[in-house]
Amino acid sequence: MNKLFLSIMLIAASFISFSQGLHFSQYNNSPMLLNPANTGLLQDNDWRTGLNYRTQWATVPVPYNTFSAFADFGLMRNQWETSWLGAGVAVWRDVAGNGSLALTKVQTNLAFHLLTNDNSSISAGLGAGYNQRSVDFNKLTYDVQWDEFSFNKSLSNNETNATQKSTFMDLSAGINFAYYNNDNFYMKMSVGAKNLNQPTESFYGSANKLGLRPLLNLDITYKASDNFMINPSIYYTRQKKASELVGGAMFNINVGENSVAGNNEFLVGAYYRNNDALIFAAGYQFRHHRFTFSYDHTVSDMSEGNKGIGAFELSLILQGNYKAGNEITNTYGCPRF
Repeated sequence: MNKLFLSIMLIAASFISFSQGLHFSQYNNSPMLLNPANTGLLQDNDWRTGLNYRTQWATVPVPYNTFSAFADFGLMRNQWETSWLGAGVAVWRDVAGNGSLALTKVQTNLAFHLLTNDNSSISAGLGAGYNQRSVDFNKLTYDVQWDEFSFNKSLSNNETNATQKSTFMDLSAGINFAYYNNDNFYMKMSVGAKNLNQPTESFYGSANKLGLRPLLNLDITYKASDNFMINPSIYYTRQKKASELVGGAMFNINVGENSVAGNNEFLVGAYYRNNDALIFAAGYQFRHHRFTFSYDHTVSDMSEGNKGIGAFELSLILQGNYKAGNEITNTYGCPRF
């Protein structure tokens, strides 16, 4: 009975993984996926580029892998007195299951940022994405291919009406409100939504419309001392009957400066994804560049199938200016060492 229960649970989990939307445990390290209004929202830099990699359920026969690369830029920051533009592009790809069910997505974002006074700002952004969903039916087996001894892939699977690729466009939008005191406190409230046009996603031409996906995020940074900052945050999203709620905090520890790397910070933190996993994270930041590693420890019933090993995730973010020594005149406030 235990083996039967485990088999049923793993099969159910595979269907969940196939239908889940793009997501990262390190949601703050994937700013353009979190909200298009984050595009070009940079503190002391003109540009930012990043990589994200996530592998989920490594102990299950075929893991779920997600990869992301993005770049965004601040424009008109020194030309406009109290505002600037943000522009960016991001690419995501994930692959799951024996049939290599894959999603490839390319999205471009445009955002507008306005300093409303010395202690607050608002941002609004739009995003447009091109998506391709694909599956390799030749890697799957069907009951009609059973020849009484084994599954014979040389036999027809009778899936004559199915296509192996499906493409669609999706639209997203979002707004941010930020408050700061330019010394030791920063708060950003973010509201966004994906699939505004509710595109159709199907291999069979059916009317399978993607549900509207709202996203909410609250991010706070508090500088407690010259050597310690705390960054609590919470993230929520929902699509049709599926939802995700993640909350926790990262801690930045100032480990000093040197002539080569400049400011150095050690990062450590923990989060909880509701009814799913405990997330532990650690990283290192030098100057404006940051590397972070995280591990999801499954605490749901799925832990009986994956031995608690939920996901491993890596992110790398690099930031800089167009010209060496360039000073940005319209920087919004945020605590820093």
